[in-house]
Amino acid sequence: MHRLLIAVALLLLTPLAMAQAYKWTDASGTVHYSETPPAQGTNYKKVKTTGTVEAPVPAPVANTENSEPAPAPAKAVADTPENRATLCASLKSNLAALQASGPVVTQQNGKDTALDADQRKQQTTTAQAQYDQYCQAR
Repeated sequence: MHRLLIAVALLLLTPLAMAQAYKWTDASGTVHYSETPPAQGTNYKKVKTTGTVEAPVPAPVANTENSEPAPAPAKAVADTPENRATLCASLKSNLAALQASGPVVTQQNGKDTALDADQRKQQTTTAQAQYDQYCQAR
């Protein structure tokens, strides 16, 4: 009798292991997964789950000499006047935000993090160097 109850309970739990999931990308490019569909009008895909978990991808080996993680390789962008104008506008906006008195928040590892004074100074120096390199009249 107990075995029959266990078998029935396992059969009832089987659909939970094969759950339905929904996948969509928001306007900022973040990919979301959910058990419920997103708001109406959002493009999404149905994803079947198998109930199994894949092994995590090993983290890259950190360089002990440099405390900062290596940046992801940048995608190549054609050097056109339109792309350069977009880059310069972005750099100018970033510089204005970094030089303002308000807090500056960035996303690191998927979490919002406020920059401290040293990080802010480093980001300002980098953005200014890029602006000088790409945006100043030659």
